[in-house]
Amino acid sequence: MQLHFSPSMRSVTISSSNGFIDLMKIKVAARHISYRTLFHTFLILAFLLPFVFILTALVTLEGVNKCSSFDCLGRRLGPKLLGRGDDSGKLVKDFYKILNQVNPEEVSHELQIPDNFTQLVSEMKSNKYSAKDFAIILKGMMERSEREIRESKLQELMNKHFAASSVPKGIHCLSLRLTDEYSSNAHARRQLPSPEFLPVLSDNSYYHFILSTDNILAAAVVVTSAVQSSLTPEKIVFHVITDKKTYAGMHSWFALNPISPAIIEVKGVHQFDWLTRDNVPVLEAVENHNGIRNYYHGNHISGTNVGDTVTPRSFASKLQARSPKYISLLNHLRIYLPELFPNLEKVVFLDDDVVIQRDLSPLWEVDLGGKVNGAVETCKGEDSWVMSKRFRNYFNFSHPLVAKSLDPNECAWAYGMNVFDLRAWRLTDIRETYHSWLKENLRSNLTLWKLGTLPPALIAFRGHVQGIDPTWHMLGLGYQKKTNIESVKKAAVIHYNGQSKPWLQIGYEHLRPFWSKYVNYSNEFVKNCHILE
Repeated sequence: MQLHFSPSMRSVTISSSNGFIDLMKIKVAARHISYRTLFHTFLILAFLLPFVFILTALVTLEGVNKCSSFDCLGRRLGPKLLGRGDDSGKLVKDFYKILNQVNPEEVSHELQIPDNFTQLVSEMKSNKYSAKDFAIILKGMMERSEREIRESKLQELMNKHFAASSVPKGIHCLSLRLTDEYSSNAHARRQLPSPEFLPVLSDNSYYHFILSTDNILAAAVVVTSAVQSSLTPEKIVFHVITDKKTYAGMHSWFALNPISPAIIEVKGVHQFDWLTRDNVPVLEAVENHNGIRNYYHGNHISGTNVGDTVTPRSFASKLQARSPKYISLLNHLRIYLPELFPNLEKVVFLDDDVVIQRDLSPLWEVDLGGKVNGAVETCKGEDSWVMSKRFRNYFNFSHPLVAKSLDPNECAWAYGMNVFDLRAWRLTDIRETYHSWLKENLRSNLTLWKLGTLPPALIAFRGHVQGIDPTWHMLGLGYQKKTNIESVKKAAVIHYNGQSKPWLQIGYEHLRPFWSKYVNYSNEFVKNCHILE
């Protein structure tokens, strides 16, 4: 920007720096010029020059190096000066409107949809689609992507289900090797516990834990973690119950690897005189019922009725409900504790997918208020997924019997770590109620509930449950990946309930160390079976 005064001061010229734009030229007659006029002229120039400079700077910043006229400046800067922006916002709104007007019927299966965005752009250039055609094709691409993502997620869940239902090679190896050891090594067959400790098995001054499992490695972790976390390990008695096929291997493990000073008893279900067909007819029916076997051992893909409306979470729940473990006698065994241990008064029952991180002896001092079952309630807590379970999550309230008998908003509670007062239990009809509802579910072709042993227990223990502090038992480590690590460290018992067990490859890596630190990797059998390698 330049300002020129003629030598005679008769004219003033304002021009651009490149000389192309004459913005203002003022001619002043010599005889009429005055200082007042000159002052007013400079005043006007002082007012105009900043605006001219700003406009020119804007044009330069926008890359308008060829814009050399006021007409160009007007076209480019006029809307901005008048408070009007470009039309991009309106175009986006119009495009949204067109997309919303596309009916699903218009996105037919015969529609040729580009494989990717690059192909879409190429076809747009060559075919010159209308806005409506473009919207239809784009919506088709979006729906196809959603279907592929959903199918991939469902396939992942199916693969995870099969992985969770199978026995890892290392754990199977461990069981076989220990069973072989039982037949060839007299030390592996030694009596558990030693004869001098037999009276302790029914001594109520000790802390009695009951563990029912066919997983040797998991049982070893539960017992080891409990003993190492205890302030009085010499007062701990573990009653490990297993099935007939696993008994030899389980006995070998604890005979060859005593966890002193705790006392450990290993017993097979075949060694309990009380567990006869007359006493457990319902469970025999559950295991032998054709419909039940087809449900748990049949085609899990067709059985879950995968449709376009099923969500990945509901699909995962259906798969978990079909786990074969739910018809295992070991899983139902806890309902018979008063009969299996007639001399015991108070016990803590543990699942095999837990880890004990704190001394549990104070549980024997918890006042159950005359109730039978001390358990953590799962309808309230910080985790809205894990701790949001009510009866409606377990039962089919469209069934008349369920709707008539139960309250959908009643708070559920957790299996996995339970304090049972066996004296109070023996005064109730809990077992009979449990059997009655199992029979009813069989007669209704499993339409009352689908998921395992907890639903009949929720009914049978109604009115007999005393809630305990949730820090005693933290749940969800087998299906909640975003579990709070600080909460895990503070919990007395952590529970890997869900499919992602810590001994499986699908277990969560950041949660596995809380479990694996209790695995004795230096043990000969563990090393030879390459556990978790």
